[in-house]
Amino acid sequence: MIENNVREHKPPWVVVLKKLSKNKLGLMGTALILCLIFIAITAPFLEPYSYKEQHIEIMNEPPSLSHFMGTDDFGRDVLSRVIRGARISFVVGVLSVGISVFIGVIVGAIAGFYGGVVDLALTTIADLTWAMPAILIALLLVAIIGTGLESVVVAIGLSYWAQYARLIRGQILSLKSAVFIEATKSLGASDMVILFKHLIPNSIGPVIVAATIGIGNAIVLEATLGFLGMGAQPPTPSWGAMMSNGTAYLFISPWVILFPGLAMMLTVLGFNLFGDALIDLLDVKNKESN
Repeated sequence: MIENNVREHKPPWVVVLKKLSKNKLGLMGTALILCLIFIAITAPFLEPYSYKEQHIEIMNEPPSLSHFMGTDDFGRDVLSRVIRGARISFVVGVLSVGISVFIGVIVGAIAGFYGGVVDLALTTIADLTWAMPAILIALLLVAIIGTGLESVVVAIGLSYWAQYARLIRGQILSLKSAVFIEATKSLGASDMVILFKHLIPNSIGPVIVAATIGIGNAIVLEATLGFLGMGAQPPTPSWGAMMSNGTAYLFISPWVILFPGLAMMLTVLGFNLFGDALIDLLDVKNKESN
């Protein structure tokens, strides 16, 4: 009897992978994300040409065997620049969402745990931030900090933290009166121990799901800033900047806009599908625990 129970017990990651394998759209999203990560890591080895290499004599050349995605107005290989742009988008998306989650979790956890005036003040700041369009906040911050990849990461990170703050605050409010928290308090645990060892770890699940989808939103915002000329600066390739440069040659070389736009669409789709799959997994987990 004991042996059967041991055999039936499976590590949590095995259970998650088994459930994920039954979600076809989730698997599609996972595959797209893994492709993005692979391309971002191996970009220098996948590029058929240097993304900075210019050949004016072949400018705006249509897709061919030598240039699968054609060339742009400087004769640069579009495929090479799309591949290198994947690294830019992935790094910006992950780092900026990391900043947002870090700030949001700290602010939301403190607000939900202490309540009262602290909660009112922090929630008001979060609400005011959330009420402003993210693109507007990012534009203002980039204008203050300056253009460049580092500035874009910080600007996007400071544009999205409010949604994670409100999400974690709601989770903390529902958990802080739980029996195990009251027991921890009775044992003399400090507020920091209760927050960072018990409340936040037990509340972080929905935040992870939101952050997964948030990476796609961050990539779109980075592309928007790049399109407006306030993102990564030349010669660093950005999908948004590539599309912006291609607008002047829309009817001459539409592939300069088409392929970066398609890459961005597939990337955002991948994160959205994977995020939706995580939501389903959490729902199943909750049902089983009940």
